[in-house]
Amino acid sequence: MSTVLFDNPGPVTRARHRVYTGVALLAFGVLLGFALWQLWSTEQITPDKWEAFTEPHIIQALFEGLLDTLSAAALAITLAVTFGAVFATGRLSDRAWVRWPSWLVVEFFRAVPLLLLILVIFLGFSSLGPYWSLVLGLMLYNGSVLAEIFRAGVQAVPKGQSEAAYAIGMTKSQVLAQILAPQAVRSMLPAIISQCIVALKDTALGYVIGASGILKVGKQIYISPLYNNPFATAVVLAVVFIIVNYSLSRLAVYAEHKMSQRGATTVENVESTTGA
Repeated sequence: MSTVLFDNPGPVTRARHRVYTGVALLAFGVLLGFALWQLWSTEQITPDKWEAFTEPHIIQALFEGLLDTLSAAALAITLAVTFGAVFATGRLSDRAWVRWPSWLVVEFFRAVPLLLLILVIFLGFSSLGPYWSLVLGLMLYNGSVLAEIFRAGVQAVPKGQSEAAYAIGMTKSQVLAQILAPQAVRSMLPAIISQCIVALKDTALGYVIGASGILKVGKQIYISPLYNNPFATAVVLAVVFIIVNYSLSRLAVYAEHKMSQRGATTVENVESTTGA
């Protein structure tokens, strides 16, 4: 259907679009075929390169490495959420001696590159070891980002709600904890989950300091003269990360749906109580 801003293409235009599409698909197929041929000629995708991933001890090692990665990510995310909540509260404080130091901490750790942060912790506090250096680096960086997300979520709540809460005698802490924070978390949940996914992917940076995890296991596999399959290993690790991150994304959608239902139920209860 034609509109004011768009006219349906005529026969000549449609034919031209089909030609463009065919040429683009042909070019993509040629590039893909060339890439596969290069990988095959260098023996990177021959069947023997994938045999390692059918051996039970390799599968078990990858599974244990994945557990180490998920453990570091879960601990870092938990600490980052706590860090973000504390410093978001500090940034929203009416007291300047709380607000300005909180601002300085958040801006500092947001600005420092994560890899540099991990290396500084690892080299400066060697007694912590690779695992805790990775976890603390992830906590400081992602916690600072989450602090800004929490603060933006709280400030996005209409002022009328906090004014109504103050009018019935609630303190600032009660308003923040019972009125503003739940709505901020609900509205910012997609951004919070996205940052958690980023934290999970950033666990790969532990590779540079030798932290245990699935990437370290992958390196041990592909550098082995028995396998020597960096491309196949990279593909397998990428698939594992995609599955884990997609599962986390679906969990976020489910949590957002449940929280929306809970919010709708609360509104209905309030309306039925007030007779609206």
